[in-house]
Amino acid sequence: MNTFDPNAIAVRSGHFIGGAYLDAQGPTLDVARPSDGQIYASVPIGDESLVAYAVDNAWNAWRKSGWATMPPRERARILRRFADLIAADAETLAPLEALGSTRPVRDAFAWDVPFTAEGIRFYAEFADKIGGQVAPTDREHLGMTIAEPIGVVGAIAPWNFPLVMASWKIGPALAAGNAVVLKPSEMTPFSALRLAELAIEAGVPAGVFNVVQGDGRTTGDALVRHPLIGKVTFTGSTRTGAAIMAACALSGTKPVTLELGGKSPQIVFADAPRIEEVARRIASAITTNAGQVCVAGSRLIVERSIAEPLVERVAQIFRGFEAGATWHAHANLAPIISPTQADRIDAIVQATLDDGAQARCGARRATTDQAGAYYMPTIVENVTADSAAVREEIFGPVLTVQTFESEDEALALAAHPDYGLAAGVHTANLGRALRFVRALDAGTVWVNRYGRSNDFVIPTGGYKRSGIGKDLGKEAYEANLRFKSVLIDLND
Repeated sequence: MNTFDPNAIAVRSGHFIGGAYLDAQGPTLDVARPSDGQIYASVPIGDESLVAYAVDNAWNAWRKSGWATMPPRERARILRRFADLIAADAETLAPLEALGSTRPVRDAFAWDVPFTAEGIRFYAEFADKIGGQVAPTDREHLGMTIAEPIGVVGAIAPWNFPLVMASWKIGPALAAGNAVVLKPSEMTPFSALRLAELAIEAGVPAGVFNVVQGDGRTTGDALVRHPLIGKVTFTGSTRTGAAIMAACALSGTKPVTLELGGKSPQIVFADAPRIEEVARRIASAITTNAGQVCVAGSRLIVERSIAEPLVERVAQIFRGFEAGATWHAHANLAPIISPTQADRIDAIVQATLDDGAQARCGARRATTDQAGAYYMPTIVENVTADSAAVREEIFGPVLTVQTFESEDEALALAAHPDYGLAAGVHTANLGRALRFVRALDAGTVWVNRYGRSNDFVIPTGGYKRSGIGKDLGKEAYEANLRFKSVLIDLND
């Protein structure tokens, strides 16, 4: 299905608790399609009592269902079935994901659904492979650590990759033997419900994976503060992440995993191989999902001798983008999630231009036959470190350009006072690449590429205000365990 009729896609609203839908009463939120701005559904706002019901349900299911205590291999088999059901459900999941998010249906089929399934499958394999270990003690004692699930994990997923980000959270948590209460974004709430249905079909016990709907101020806050939530995992803005961290400290000092904002540099040296490929890589890193990606490569820092031809080639690529609804297969520029966000993008761009910068291309809304919010890929030059477009996370297809002549100058430009999520280095010089890998203050550094691979084994997470803890990799699995120390006296 490369193109579909958005009005033909049915959505099921409500909360999913204890293996069944709960149509809660009370206030609701309208949900609009980003592609055309049309309101197509509503979701209930889960209040403190609703969240408490969901968490209590998860806690009781975790204690009584045997999920945490079953043979790890059996838990892995159930999760592999869950992954298989996700992959087989692409004809339902991909249009559902595209309908209400910024994910084009073509990409949802080709990447989002398979990546979600494979992520669950990846973490299933950890269930019987990571546990405790025997500690090196003297011969009179036996020391060991025992790995145990935490209990109930509170997960809050963002709107930019609803399925994929949900899988990053529920995969390791479930594999480690925990129960999960997931709150998807109120702007993209429906694909998570379908995941919950498929989990039950796969054999995950009812209540072990619950989904609550609502906003951050009411539902999310109640979730992270609930005393039975043993750990919180969140992907989203730096400001919200800081508020969650504070709430967790005040409600039990529970651990958190936070993947937050970024303002990631792409550093290009004159010796970078295959400049045409570099240009396409730079363009893709800021236009994928219309720049609505935490690790978007939003700051191009290029050696001065090649700046003009490289920037012009990127501009040519930008000018070839065609905005369109996520249900149209031909469109290659996704919508902005909301008119409010599009206004914010444009305000930052215009403020930067008012301060003396110049736009080589873009710097305006895209014209389409849809009523949704679209923004043309934009290049802004002659910026400074104080320019709004350099300083602030825009979360849109806006690329700033700065030039350098020395490695020290490149490193100085790459440094950001707040963010340290990711960075890219493009060079043929291996020694230089390794120097930058060590010197860059970023949680992930890509060399002669930009973006994650599909193998899940490399963790992701930021430095500074870009977050704490890691998603993906073994680290994400271990973050969903607690470790008990045991020391036995062998002489008694």
